Amino acid sequence: MGSGEILAILAAAVAAGAINAVVGSGSLITFPTLLAFGFPPVIANVSNNIGLVPGNLSGAYGYRRELAGQRPRLLRLGVASFAGGLAGASALLALPGSVFDLVVPALIIIACVLVVIQPRLSAWVAARREGHAEHGGKWLAAGVFLAGVYGGYFGAAQGVLVIGLLGVFMTESLQRINAGKNVLVAIVNGTAAAVFVLFAHVAWLVVALIAAGSTAGGLAGARFGRHLPPAALRVLIVVIGVISAVKLIFFR
Repeated sequence: MGSGEILAILAAAVAAGAINAVVGSGSLITFPTLLAFGFPPVIANVSNNIGLVPGNLSGAYGYRRELAGQRPRLLRLGVASFAGGLAGASALLALPGSVFDLVVPALIIIACVLVVIQPRLSAWVAARREGHAEHGGKWLAAGVFLAGVYGGYFGAAQGVLVIGLLGVFMTESLQRINAGKNVLVAIVNGTAAAVFVLFAHVAWLVVALIAAGSTAGGLAGARFGRHLPPAALRVLIVVIGVISAVKLIFFR
């Protein structure tokens, strides 16, 4: 890779780390960037996943104050996230690469839709929480597991899914829900990354660039992300996602 490509991947990783800390869907920045530089989709997905794990951890660390008192709940739900991430990563490696090429454009479009409706989802979540005690039990765990399967297989906008699930079933502020989301997404991506390191072909220079950038971005996002203009951020993510989906469908 040339210096221009290295700087572009690093910049995309910083942006993705910040976005993941605030809401999720940072992969819609880094994954299309890797595709644009000619990386095969599965290798791009695997390398992107591994590289974003440090950013997930730095984002969770940045929200450590909001995590106070959530340990028992996150231990329970973390098991579901671990199992889902393992299942999703295993499916990615077990199924032919042609299946990933076919499915991922649809997943990207779904992720873009989730990013667009996220404000409405947050408002609905807030309305559902009013006057309700925390509930969900096995249903919440099942939802977190399925979100983990999605995250282990591809993962863009996984955070939006998890925020929605936690918000419906928990009586917490959105900031505390977001903090919990960061932990569960880190578990999913960390589990998938371990599988990929052991069994997949990885572009390690890409991993190093995304790891460095997403770590810085995760810390910055946790600290300053609440001040970003959300509408502009959503437009950027959706535009990049749609371009990526079109590229995968028509220009493979």
